Amino acid sequence: MPKSSGRLFSLPTSGTAELSRIDRREFIKTTSLAAGAVALGAPALLRGQNLNSKLNIACIGIGGKGRSDTDACAGENIVALCDVDSGSTAYEVQTKKYPDAKFYRDFRQMLEQMGDRIDAVTVSTPDHMHAIVASLAMKRKKAVFCQKPLTQTIYEARYLRNMAHDRKLVTQMGNQGSAADGLRRAVETIQDGLIGQVHEVHVWSNRPIWPQAMTRPAGQDPVPATLEWDTWIGPAPMRPYIGSRNPKDRDGIYEPFNWRGWQDFGTGALGDMACHTVNVPFRALDLDYPTEIEATPLGPVNRESYPIGATIRFAFPKRKGHIPLEHPHLFHHDRTIEHDAVTLWWYDGGKPDPALRGGHDLSNKPPKELTVDIVALQGRVPDSGCLLIGDGGTVFSPDDYGSNFFVKLKGEEKFVQYLKHPAVAQYPERIARNPYASAPANFGVAHAQEWITAIKENKPEMCYSRFEIGARLTEIMLLGCVSLRAGQKIEWDGPKMVAKNCPQAARFIRREDRSGWALS
Repeated sequence: MPKSSGRLFSLPTSGTAELSRIDRREFIKTTSLAAGAVALGAPALLRGQNLNSKLNIACIGIGGKGRSDTDACAGENIVALCDVDSGSTAYEVQTKKYPDAKFYRDFRQMLEQMGDRIDAVTVSTPDHMHAIVASLAMKRKKAVFCQKPLTQTIYEARYLRNMAHDRKLVTQMGNQGSAADGLRRAVETIQDGLIGQVHEVHVWSNRPIWPQAMTRPAGQDPVPATLEWDTWIGPAPMRPYIGSRNPKDRDGIYEPFNWRGWQDFGTGALGDMACHTVNVPFRALDLDYPTEIEATPLGPVNRESYPIGATIRFAFPKRKGHIPLEHPHLFHHDRTIEHDAVTLWWYDGGKPDPALRGGHDLSNKPPKELTVDIVALQGRVPDSGCLLIGDGGTVFSPDDYGSNFFVKLKGEEKFVQYLKHPAVAQYPERIARNPYASAPANFGVAHAQEWITAIKENKPEMCYSRFEIGARLTEIMLLGCVSLRAGQKIEWDGPKMVAKNCPQAARFIRREDRSGWALS
C-alpha cells in the first residue's frame, strides 16, 4: 500500500452490510443517470449542471495515500486540490496532472469558495484532521470518502456515523480491501458456519514502519514558506515545527509521514492497519462493542508517542447478527444468527532493534502453537495476518486486506486456499461483489468507484464501508489506543462511550480541540 500522506492536505443503520440480489443487479448496471435526474437529495451536478453526469470532486490531501485516492477518482471532474504544503513533490505532480483543478492550502477556504460547485470530497489527511475536515464537508451535504482510520478518537467516529445517518449522505471509509471478492467470500462463509462458532481471533501486523517510543525533540526550525504549519497542527496542541534532522530522511520528524507514531496526530500501528486486518473478523463475527480492552506495551511508554509494539486483548460478549435471506418473504428479509463470546488478540511491533525498519524485529506474533499449520503452508509466519479459530476449523488470511484466505476444517491435515476447498463451494454467494474489483492491484480504484456509483444513484447503502460500518470498526480499534494511553485495562460501556473503571481515559475518548478548531 502506498505511504499515507504526512501533509494535512497532501493528502443508517437500518440496512444490512450486504445488498439484495435485486440491488446487486442494479449495482452492476451502474447507470449513468440522465440529466433529468432531479430527485431531491441527488448531487447538485446531477440535477442538470453537467450533462456528462460526471461528479465534481475536491481532494483534500494530495500526497501519499491522498495521491492514489485522487487518481482513483480521475474519471470524474477533479475540480479542486487542497494541501497544506505547496512545496511537495505531490503538489508538482498532481497540479500538472489536473491542470483545471483550483489549488488551495486551506480546506475551509476551498469549501467556502467552491462549495456550490463540489459534489463530493476525498479526505486523505493525517488522522487528527479526518473528522474536522469530513464534518465540514458533510455539513455542506457533500458525499465524503475518508481514509482509515475514519477518525482519531472514538467520539469523532460516533459523531460522523450519526451525521452521515441523519443527513443520508453517501460515505465510504478507505479500507480498500473491502472491495475484494475474497474478503466478501470470507465474511459470508464464516457467517454461514464454515468453521462453526469462533471463540478466538489473532491478528498481527508488520507495523510500525515509522519511529515510535520517542520523546519530543527540543528546539524548533523555521517553518518552510510552502507549509501552513498552523493548519497542519489543526485541533492538536500547538508545538514548534521541526524539520528532518537527517538530509536523507524524507519522512521528517512529524511530516510528511512520521506523524503516525505521535499521539497528538496519529493512532500508531493499530490505527494504521487494524481497519484492514481486522476487517474480516469484524464483519464475519458481527463484532460490536467489546466489554474489556487490555493493552500490554512492549518497551517504554510515554505521553508523546506510541510504544514500539503492543499486544492488545479485546473481549466481546455474546451477540446477534442479521444476514439477508436468499429468498426474502414479505415480512422477513433477514435471519438472525447468534455468536458466542469471542476474544480478539492484536499484535504489532516486536523487540526493540534500532537497526531495523520501524525500530523493532517483527517478533510480536501469536503463540507458536497456534501458527504451526501456517508455517507448514508458507514456510514461515508472514509479517501480517489474521487467524480465526472456530469449533469446526480455522481460517487464515495471509495479507493485510483479507483478499485471500485459507481453510482447514477439523480432521484435515493442512490449509487449502478457499477457491479450492470443497466445503466453501456449498455456501451460496449472497453479498454483492464490487464489479470494479477485477484484480488485487485494483482494490483502491474499485473501492472509490463503488462510492462514486453510490453517489450517482443516491444509494448510501451501496458503500460496503460506509460510515455506519467504518465508524463501528474504527471505534473498536481505537479502544486499543485508549488502553495503551491510559495505561490500564478498560471496562467499556459502548452505548455511553464511557470507560467505567477508568475516568482518566475520558480525554483519550474525546479530545479537547485547540481553540478555533471544532467539529462542524
